[in-house]
Amino acid sequence: MLDIKFIAENTQLVKEGFAKKNFDIDVDGLLTLHKRVNQLKTSSQAMAEEKNRLSNSIKSASPEERPNIIAKSRELGEQLKAEQEKLAAEQAKFDDIMWRLPNLPSPQSPVGVDDTENVVVRKVGDIPHFDFEPKDHVELMEINGWTECERIAKVCGSRSYAITNELARLELAMHLYVMDKLAANGFRVITVPSLSKEKPLYGQGYLPFAKDEIYYMPQDDIYLSGTAELILNSLRADELLTENDLPILYAGFSPCFRREAGAAGKDTRGLTRVHQFMKTEQFVICKNDVNESEKWHQKLLQISEEILQDFELPYQVLEVCTGDMGAPKYRQYDLEAWVPSQNCYRETHSCSNITDWQARRTNLRYRDNAEGKVRFVHTLNNTGIATPRALVPFLENHQQADGSIRIPQKLQPYMMGKTFIKGQK
Repeated sequence: MLDIKFIAENTQLVKEGFAKKNFDIDVDGLLTLHKRVNQLKTSSQAMAEEKNRLSNSIKSASPEERPNIIAKSRELGEQLKAEQEKLAAEQAKFDDIMWRLPNLPSPQSPVGVDDTENVVVRKVGDIPHFDFEPKDHVELMEINGWTECERIAKVCGSRSYAITNELARLELAMHLYVMDKLAANGFRVITVPSLSKEKPLYGQGYLPFAKDEIYYMPQDDIYLSGTAELILNSLRADELLTENDLPILYAGFSPCFRREAGAAGKDTRGLTRVHQFMKTEQFVICKNDVNESEKWHQKLLQISEEILQDFELPYQVLEVCTGDMGAPKYRQYDLEAWVPSQNCYRETHSCSNITDWQARRTNLRYRDNAEGKVRFVHTLNNTGIATPRALVPFLENHQQADGSIRIPQKLQPYMMGKTFIKGQK
């Protein structure tokens, strides 16, 4: 959410920012509506005060004056009710628009319309060259007896998965490794539920922008979370922190659920895009200073790059353009690991600086040390690891001629010291 005062004082900048993000917002109409709401508030307040004055004067009025005062009070009460109804309607319109305003993009973000205009910042690691015919991750799971995907689809429907034995352990090992790494970097490891009330979805920015992607259970009026970020972003909602409380670093683990309603036509084979998955999320709450939050943005990116390097996966870093980064983002990087069977890089991490856009929606503030002024915090998020998606490049890049999978040195302690894993069909 943006500050309406900022919008009024920086109208042209806001219009340009919305346009860069491909959002068609009538900024002038919003400001006119805001003035109308303020006028209705003023007139309603004046009527209420006059009605109170008349009501208070009834007791001291003479018997001759009293009927006239009562009549005026009733008439004014009817006018006040009508004015308050107008105010409620206009306020609802204004609030709805405010919830739908995107964050402004960073001046450093590349301007573009969609993902075709994202910019490759760097490529790291050597793309593997096999001296045998490599298999894709589905074939590797099948020859090792690591998958029950066909059977589980009969039980749970399409885009579900079930993996077994060594591969199941590898999935958990990835998360344990990432949690240990984040803890070593000062993050507080926390497990969170996958259930959420509606309000946190507005706070995070899923609503009203991505309603079709969210699972909703109407009987319980509860939603299934698509990321621990949703829960962590509202964990401290409405709190007033001190600057000394900051930064707050969370490594949040949870099962996640996404409908993937818009995924038709995309690669959905195997483990690439499923409805339920596990994710360890990096989440940062820091002071309201873009230099400070950009410092943390780079730190989050560095950690994720180190994770991919520790997993010995070739990858590329993308700076996401304004038209592809989504409503909440101020600046965004994506990390994509090489997938040999697809001959391309696929996203494994998404690293975003949200500035104070989410904090305004959750009313999370702190009092600064310098002036004692209350400010909204900045929030940032980045994937630690998301599985099973990360298993796709892992299996394919580390496969051997016999179908076994090489385990990088950093992961071996989490895999009982094994240097290779191989199952039996």
